[in-house]
Amino acid sequence: MRLSPEQIRIIREKVCAAFGPDARVYLFGSRVDDAARGGDVDLYIEVPQVLDNRPAAASRLAAELQLALGDQRFDILVVDPNTVRQRIHGVAVTQGIPL
Repeated sequence: MRLSPEQIRIIREKVCAAFGPDARVYLFGSRVDDAARGGDVDLYIEVPQVLDNRPAAASRLAAELQLALGDQRFDILVVDPNTVRQRIHGVAVTQGIPL
C-alpha cells in the first residue's frame, strides 16, 4: 500500500469527522499496488446512515483531505443504505484494503 501511516491516520480522522465512527473506509485502485507509481487516492467509504447528498459529502471530504495531505487527487465513493450497488463497489471492497 502506497500510503504512509500518517496519511492513513489523517484519512481515518477525516472520514470519522465527516461520517461518524461507524464509517468504513477502503483504499483501492493503483495505490494498493506497491510496484505502481503515481496515481490518485481511491477511497470507498461505507456509512450506516442515509445521507442527504452523497456527492456533496464526497466532495467536502476530498477538499478536507487535500487541505490536510496536499494537492493530490482523491476519488471518493460514498455508499449509504440507499445507494444502488454497482460493480465498482464490489471491486473496491474485495480488492481494496481496509484503512
